[in-house]
Amino acid sequence: MKEVKTLSEFKQHIDKTDKAYLLVFKKGTGVSDCAYRTLQDASNSANIKNIYFVNAPEYPEIHKHYEITTAPSLLIFDRGELKDVIKGCHDESFYKQLFENAVYAQKASSSNQQKSVTVYSTPTCSWCNALKSFLRKNGVAFSDIDVSRNQDAARQMVSATGQQGVPQTNIGGEWVVGFDQAKIKRLLNIQA
Repeated sequence: MKEVKTLSEFKQHIDKTDKAYLLVFKKGTGVSDCAYRTLQDASNSANIKNIYFVNAPEYPEIHKHYEITTAPSLLIFDRGELKDVIKGCHDESFYKQLFENAVYAQKASSSNQQKSVTVYSTPTCSWCNALKSFLRKNGVAFSDIDVSRNQDAARQMVSATGQQGVPQTNIGGEWVVGFDQAKIKRLLNIQA
């Protein structure tokens, strides 16, 4: 993990990479220190290099620019654009899964052109895991949003479909509620 102190310095780093992560934290507070340690352990074991951190009280320019008001917050960037914010401290396995999904999605998307796929799920949902396994087995790149940890995404999902249950999948702007394999195959043109 690399420390950044200015917005321009950080932007130079993320302009060079597809995926990047920034931990905005408040050094010396329990939850922030927990997030820092756990994220560092996960990044070391997953061998992820594009992870940065900023001590918000000391260098406020960055979190103010991205309108982050809660520390700790992990900001996720894709090609320099802010894509998601994860608040709080999570266990090492959560961060490892986040990194693995990002690496998998990057590899799959570089191999073929497909519609964008976003899965809205929770870690304890067996149908969610079955859906994600199905997508991986068929070489489909997807983003995975854990709605138990991302309340904004959960509200967006319910607003779009009127349904609270998971999994739900957005495929090129069209929603699929549940693990409707036939509809997913049709939307993604999966033969088999």
